[in-house]
Amino acid sequence: MRFNVKWKGQSGIEKSLDFPTLDTAMTFSKTLGIVVTISNGDFEVVGKFGVDSIKNGKCPDGTVYDWNKASRIGATRRR
Repeated sequence: MRFNVKWKGQSGIEKSLDFPTLDTAMTFSKTLGIVVTISNGDFEVVGKFGVDSIKNGKCPDGTVYDWNKASRIGATRRR
């Protein structure tokens, strides 16, 4: 089964590469540092891979990370 990674290059043109495993596709996606789509026909994952830790409320690239479970949309009411 092949895993396809798609992303937009700096010129705005969509690029694409195939990988033999999901692990190799995700490893490559982390090196890009941008939003990608990984698909294999059965599923599709979209995101920016590589955020492994949050320190002082920021991702490793300096992006502010302020998501929390309590404030998510559709949160259950507290009693």
